[in-house]
Amino acid sequence: MQKDFEGRTEQEAIDKAISELGLDRDQFDVEILGKEKKSFFRKGNVRIRVYYGDEAASSSEEEAEADIITDDESHDPEPRNDNERKILEFLDTLIEKMGYKGKAAITFRRESKIGISISSDDSSIIIGRKGKNLDAIQLITNVYAGNLDPDIKVVVDSENYRMRHEEQIIRTAYRTAADVRRTGRSRLLDPMNPFERRLVHTALNDFDGVETKSEGEGLYKQVRILPKA
Repeated sequence: MQKDFEGRTEQEAIDKAISELGLDRDQFDVEILGKEKKSFFRKGNVRIRVYYGDEAASSSEEEAEADIITDDESHDPEPRNDNERKILEFLDTLIEKMGYKGKAAITFRRESKIGISISSDDSSIIIGRKGKNLDAIQLITNVYAGNLDPDIKVVVDSENYRMRHEEQIIRTAYRTAADVRRTGRSRLLDPMNPFERRLVHTALNDFDGVETKSEGEGLYKQVRILPKA
């Protein structure tokens, strides 16, 4: 099923959908239809289309296919140069030394950044709790790649974990922000690395009625979502 909503901002339109449909944010998909032009008598509203029920799943599949098509030009699993070949061999050897079977393949290239996905029957272990193992593998791989070429940046993934994890972070941020705005009480999110915290700050930048700040020491800090004064 699908239904259209309007709001002064994208988030206001989403809030209307949540209220009217009685659904959580992670139970529907959103398509931005456009923004009306401002006039002297009326502000331009953001129009969205919400897919829920069976159509939500099909909408997600279509978006995934669109992403694959968009990246087709840069998607070539075969290494294009000696550095890429060495990085793939390094990852294959690293996974083997960890005691697991896996195969690394290139999934995208963007400027000096390359994406590599590890296919394995033990992907849940390779990913680890909250992606900690995957982050460690990525860190080690980037140290190795940096010795080959200081400009190379490698993004290591498995089973599309990073994309799914980022979507979950944003959904959690929206739900928590809506709760903070409703109750007037601030909330702390789980500790996150700098990239994850930037996701939250960016996602809630235009969320009416709340603001965010990072708290804590070290690499893994927490984001506090609090009512805007």
